[in-house]
Amino acid sequence: MEANKPLRQQIASMRQSLFDEGILDNHYMQLENLEDNDNPNFAEEVMSLYCRDSTKIIASLHQALEKPGPLDVNKLDKLLHQLKGGSARTKSMFQQLQKEHDTLRARIEPYFQLLRQVGPCETAQRPK
Repeated sequence: MEANKPLRQQIASMRQSLFDEGILDNHYMQLENLEDNDNPNFAEEVMSLYCRDSTKIIASLHQALEKPGPLDVNKLDKLLHQLKGGSARTKSMFQQLQKEHDTLRARIEPYFQLLRQVGPCETAQRPK
């Protein structure tokens, strides 16, 4: 375990940064609290599923917004509801959502890569 100490410190620092920047919040900590010996990577699995599914939804939204002719507002509403739990009908809101999604993926994936390298943590630690 001592050999992993620098890596664990890097993980702790990266995790704190994700919380400080608002990329992760209490909802993420609730996912971590559901981890146990049978499912030590539960938070990563949930976030990976979200990123995979939301990437597909964002691609569908982008395609629908770029399609010539009138917008299919019902389709957009449905896709946005799937993605964010609410609805929005403007390109600017979609662009902001896409930017937040890209930031989440770019920041969370390296964090999980480090976690996989070091192995399961003994206990989830709350951020400072």
